[in-house]
Amino acid sequence: MVATASSWHLLASVGSSLDAFFNAVRTFFENLADVHWTALVFALALHFCHVCCRSRGWFNTLRAAYPYERFRFRRILGAYVAGVGINSVVPIRGGDVVKIYLAKHSIAGSRYPAVTSSFFVESLFDTTIGAFVMLFAITQGVLPSPPKLPSLPAFDLAFYAEHYRFTLFLITALSVGLLVLYAFLSVRAVVFWNNVKQGVVIVRDFPRYLRQVAAWQAGAWAFRFFSFYFMLEAFNVGASARNALLAMSVQALSTLTPFTPGGAGAQQALLVYVFRDIAPRTTVLAYSVGQQIALAAFNATAGLTALFLMVGHTDFRRIVRLGREEEEVEGAA
Repeated sequence: MVATASSWHLLASVGSSLDAFFNAVRTFFENLADVHWTALVFALALHFCHVCCRSRGWFNTLRAAYPYERFRFRRILGAYVAGVGINSVVPIRGGDVVKIYLAKHSIAGSRYPAVTSSFFVESLFDTTIGAFVMLFAITQGVLPSPPKLPSLPAFDLAFYAEHYRFTLFLITALSVGLLVLYAFLSVRAVVFWNNVKQGVVIVRDFPRYLRQVAAWQAGAWAFRFFSFYFMLEAFNVGASARNALLAMSVQALSTLTPFTPGGAGAQQALLVYVFRDIAPRTTVLAYSVGQQIALAAFNATAGLTALFLMVGHTDFRRIVRLGREEEEVEGAA
């Protein structure tokens, strides 16, 4: 009986989240005539510049890992764009597998552990800047407090906040699992760890890291900030530095649990709460869905185009399958 009640409660939470999202979609189409299209196009152009800067930093990381191999930036850019595009429409980070697969096949003699671990270099700068963005949002006092999370119409947020014991258990289990995996691999696979260290070798040369990775990521964050700024302008929420930073913090929070593409549902709930005193609810809903649809459509179009130019087809599921199979074979070897 308890299990049945929990199942019904879970289904009700999912249904509430989906209802909130589709209500926001309807609101978006009702307010479509009010969109400032010039600002929207400019925002998407800035977003693409953001992706290009990030891919350049990743290219420099891989070039440091494989200094004796010749490979072109446009191949790494294509892999990055394809990965971002697929992550926009597929949950559970399926685009990352495509990104790694395409990059690995663009660099002769490369290995999956090295290419995968190169993402860690990117996360160093992102974590630092992201922490400052979140700190700013916290100081503004607009984010919902933990007791209010279960009442938000978003399954991802409500479920984990309401079942806090399960959340703590999940975090603990994942941490212990990673430690066990680390101990197992460190004993059984020395070659694996040498490849992992190869992917982050640029960090050892800190001036080079600052010049070739951090500088490009700083540019990417600047483009991202102005992209959010013009998105807010396009959907009449009110373009300002404060609002752009708040929107960036909301996006980061809504994608912590990547069970829906782009954090759909959670992002709408958070934006309505955060901008409750800044713009009318219907305007915020139109913005939340409009921004997500515009970015997803743009990313998916660019990603599938990049995928077609690199491999001659757009069947990303086939790429995901091949990438996982090759990684398993390489790991077994």
